[in-house]
Amino acid sequence: MSQKKAVNALLGEYRNVINALQQVIVGISHENLVAVVDAETSDPECVSIQSILSHVVSSGYSYGGYIRKLKKIKDDRPGKVVRIAVEDYRDDLERLMAYTNETFDTIEDHELEEFDEDKKIKTTWGQVYDIEQMMEHAVVHVLRHRRQIEKFKRKLGLQ
Repeated sequence: MSQKKAVNALLGEYRNVINALQQVIVGISHENLVAVVDAETSDPECVSIQSILSHVVSSGYSYGGYIRKLKKIKDDRPGKVVRIAVEDYRDDLERLMAYTNETFDTIEDHELEEFDEDKKIKTTWGQVYDIEQMMEHAVVHVLRHRRQIEKFKRKLGLQ
């Protein structure tokens, strides 16, 4: 049996960024969650902390879904949801982490890198990734939006 060192490293880093995001949103009130902070953006998924969190959770499931499709693993992810409390998003992030861990139950280290373009994940936004690159993208995606939420908190006078 494989030790899955690379798989566990990727999942560990994903856990770290999910934990950091969960910490950043602790104590945000409903009013601040739903407040429009960036009315100038053309991206409706980045106008409020609520819209960012819904986007992050939904995207996380999409990344896992891409991997599951590639590996022909049953995909039972939920649809996109909008929550009214940060506690619900914290729970969603826990469920996302469990879904991601389950996604990797049967994936071994040697399956992470793929050099054959025909065996890679083709995303709806035009990028082509192997499993490792998809998870690296997932990690950075959470990091970028965590920073964005920290900026929103400053604008709202919460930091």
